[in-house]
Amino acid sequence: MDLFIIRHAWAGHFGDPDWPDDSKRPLSDEGRRRFARFAAKLADRGLAPTLIATSPMTRCVETAAVLAAGVAGGPEVVARDELLPGGSVAELAAWTAQQAERHQRIAWVGHAPDVSQYAAAMLGQTQGGIRFAKAAICAIRFAGPPQLGGGQLRWLATAKLLGC
Repeated sequence: MDLFIIRHAWAGHFGDPDWPDDSKRPLSDEGRRRFARFAAKLADRGLAPTLIATSPMTRCVETAAVLAAGVAGGPEVVARDELLPGGSVAELAAWTAQQAERHQRIAWVGHAPDVSQYAAAMLGQTQGGIRFAKAAICAIRFAGPPQLGGGQLRWLATAKLLGC
């Protein structure tokens, strides 16, 4: 089973007076375009989740929608509160393990620093994390259903790495 962990794409600036409710802060136009190019390049290289779980915050929902539009198969997109800032990786991993009965490629779209900590936890690291630039994606492979500490990092890609 493959798990893709994604930090949301480039959004408006934190504290922007146009978005007093930070949960509604959207992707910037350039962030949306840049992430679409990045997702397309990764889709050409095999990125194809069949289920995308996302934080319910606007910038994550929009990132998930861009990803879903850019990969084959029209993946299902579901909002999960565990992907909100400060969410529970243990609960998210348990939910994902249930979904793995039907889906062999699942993506999570969330926020920094949580995605860094979630990736580390899925790889068995109890201290530290993995640095995720905006829109970065990592792929973690599991021999069976995903479980905390049971994954192997396959790759980590940033938009800059692929020239996006």
